[in-house]
Amino acid sequence: MKNYLFHRIKFTKYSRTEMIKRSEEYLNHIRRRRSVREFSQEEVPRDVLNNCLLAAGSAPSGANRQPWYFVIVSNPAKKKRIRIAAEKEEKEFYKHRATSDWLKDLEPLGTDENKPFLEHAPHLIVIFQKKYSVSDDRKKHINYYAPESVGIATGLLISALHFSGVATLTHTPSPMKFLNKILNRPNSEKPFLILVTGYPLKNAMIPDINKYSLDKITTFVDR
Repeated sequence: MKNYLFHRIKFTKYSRTEMIKRSEEYLNHIRRRRSVREFSQEEVPRDVLNNCLLAAGSAPSGANRQPWYFVIVSNPAKKKRIRIAAEKEEKEFYKHRATSDWLKDLEPLGTDENKPFLEHAPHLIVIFQKKYSVSDDRKKHINYYAPESVGIATGLLISALHFSGVATLTHTPSPMKFLNKILNRPNSEKPFLILVTGYPLKNAMIPDINKYSLDKITTFVDR
């Protein structure tokens, strides 16, 4: 394998005051991000999607394997097929697979097996995890830390879309193998997540929930 060329990093170091200001601005911005289940059918500009996907593709990955693949589904017929297949799995989940505790925890959110947003939203970004990569000489190469890498890329994508003024919803029916068949993706790719993407309806409703405070999610080990 050819060695990489190295170049000097381009990094901007800010003053302490500027760092605090920028971190507060980002915190205030990202705190307004909410999962949306009621979508307008207005399409997101392709340039916006392209830029956000490239931002996701800048994520770190094990040995720089970049084990992610994104399929953006805007075709109504394909979205309908995905909804039908997803709702079939969701019905099994709510009726047979989910524990009573799980269903009890979901009850305040008002979710059920019906997923109309899979058709109503203008775009479904289906994220696949590549189990291995194939080089130009058709050799298979393992992808290291693939779930972690794809998870990081997905987080960047959600943040980039929110920053651009686009709402999202993470959806993970289980199992999701039907996505390979509908979207003609190889068995070497594992469906990771459906990111429902678009603009919320004008009067879309969201649950009144809170996030944990810093002391509940963090420990600083200074000594």
